[in-house]
Amino acid sequence: MSREFPAGLTPPDWLVRNLRPQQAPVNWAAVARAAIAMTLPLAIGLAAGRPAYGALASMGALSGVIGDTADAYRMRILNIAIPQLFGAIGVTLGSLVFGHGWVAVAAVTGVALVSGMISTIGAVASVSGLLLLLNSVVGAGLPMPGDWWLAPVLMSGGGLLVLLLALLAWPLRSGVPERAAVADTYRTVAGLMAACGTQEYDAARHAVTQSLNQSYDLVLARRARHHGRSPELTRLLAQLNAITPVVEAAPAVRLSGTALPPEVPEAVRHLAQAVETGYTGPIGLRLPAPASETARAVDHALRHAAEVVTAPDVDPRGIDDRLGRPAALSIRAARAARNVTLSANSWRYGLRLALCIGIAQALVSIVPVPRSYWVALTITFVLKPDFGSVFSRALLRALGTVAGLVIAAAVLAAVPRGWWDVVAMLVLAPLIPALTPRGYGYQTAAITPVILLLSDILNHQGTALLLPRLVDSLIGCGIALVAGYLLWPESWHTRVGDRLADAVADTAQYVESAFGDGTEPAARARMRRRLYRDLSVIRTEFQRALTEPPPTGRRAAAWWPLVVAVERIVDATTAAAVRVRHGAATPSATEVRQVAMQLDELAEGLRDTEVLYPVRTDLTGPAGSVLEPLRQEVAAARAIASPR
Repeated sequence: MSREFPAGLTPPDWLVRNLRPQQAPVNWAAVARAAIAMTLPLAIGLAAGRPAYGALASMGALSGVIGDTADAYRMRILNIAIPQLFGAIGVTLGSLVFGHGWVAVAAVTGVALVSGMISTIGAVASVSGLLLLLNSVVGAGLPMPGDWWLAPVLMSGGGLLVLLLALLAWPLRSGVPERAAVADTYRTVAGLMAACGTQEYDAARHAVTQSLNQSYDLVLARRARHHGRSPELTRLLAQLNAITPVVEAAPAVRLSGTALPPEVPEAVRHLAQAVETGYTGPIGLRLPAPASETARAVDHALRHAAEVVTAPDVDPRGIDDRLGRPAALSIRAARAARNVTLSANSWRYGLRLALCIGIAQALVSIVPVPRSYWVALTITFVLKPDFGSVFSRALLRALGTVAGLVIAAAVLAAVPRGWWDVVAMLVLAPLIPALTPRGYGYQTAAITPVILLLSDILNHQGTALLLPRLVDSLIGCGIALVAGYLLWPESWHTRVGDRLADAVADTAQYVESAFGDGTEPAARARMRRRLYRDLSVIRTEFQRALTEPPPTGRRAAAWWPLVVAVERIVDATTAAAVRVRHGAATPSATEVRQVAMQLDELAEGLRDTEVLYPVRTDLTGPAGSVLEPLRQEVAAARAIASPR
């Protein structure tokens, strides 16, 4: 017989969401790389009679393991090598100010400001900023062995060992991750076509959006580093573009209320297999004869995709990047630097991080705290501005640290110092990539015993490390919550409404462009892709806000029906455009403008508000118009915007 919590003991929903592990497959290759890269330097250091040197190299390998998340080999170089450069700069700056009191406080605080600001550029810059700050904190808090240059060389060498292991299979598997990503996108589209007319449609469409985002990012990021277009990447990009009309036809199928025959999703899966294997021979699609506008759209899109997938050569001049052609790396770097310098958000994030780090460094300078660098390390992980909810990370950091300390206590108490440390590292290191996808708390629980084991090799404190580390972690979490969360009113407000208002305004533009003659088809496709990408970001922001305690979580929950309504509006617009392209009557400009004006009014009403309020929903038009389903979705969205 199942048991239920008494009403007063039921854990709050936001806490359950924080503690629930995320479902993700284990990357066994990353697990193996972590075991080798973090154990080998330790073994070499012990064999050479320099265990401290081995511990430093293993600490650098730890940062490489954290950044070892990319599938494409060229992206692995960026994700691991560039952050190692920033990490070397950080440990050098930190070691130069070690023991210099308030000079060290000022220096580390300045590094925190820079770290927070550059984190807004992108994923690689974020990890680079993280390592810059982490290593400067470690360098300023721990005496480094040897000359000033030895620590950065050893730590960078450990990180580059991870990169070397990650690139071993590159000559044999070049291009395989990109092909696998595009093939996976085709399979998610097959799932979408199978879900048309079922309750699983919304989840399937969201999965397609995420898969398209990942594949375009992977292919375009690699192509941007190529001089010219390689035939392989041109073909992959053409295949991604070719599946877009199939995705666009899905909303029309859903609105028709008629499920697709099983031959359609099976045909898409057949194309996915051809993409993955690089097959270019004849391919037979067994599709039923189309009997409606929607069926013709699906049939035409699938046959076009089959032609592109099996084409041995693709003319690069006819391929348009559906997210826009990425600029040269130098141009993007200059643009990012300008945006960071002039952006209010980057300054705000940087100042928040610098304030908390400054308080931590000042506190440990005034109050004697052994190995005080742990306080600032905790703040760095908790308050990294682009890592999500500060409150949730502080909570999970505290819980993960406690769990990690339990593991560390067993290791430090039972494992003799020396070669047994290598065995312990061989067991602990693989847990980091295995548990990281489960969530931040699980990652913290895996990293904590590894760092404490390496600290013990450097300082020989044994189990005496445990209680101070717990106190330091709690102090760091407290500083982050007060100075990085409670003192900033923006932390208490969800940003879902603001971002949703922007998406609604962009949807109004999409409605006008979808039925006008002045917009190129490629431009409309880019607009639609960006809309779905923005809505995917809003979904992520919504899920993040739900992990906040009241009232933020409750306010975020009120927006969810409107998020779904806006997604349905974009779907209805796409479905109407597909029907028009395949025989339906084109709506008048007045009819289109009426819908766009309603969306513009809705967007204006959503800006800068925490409480939804009533809006008028008088939206009518010609009976039988292709826009009738769209008008119904817009009216439903405006009706949702009412007091709660």
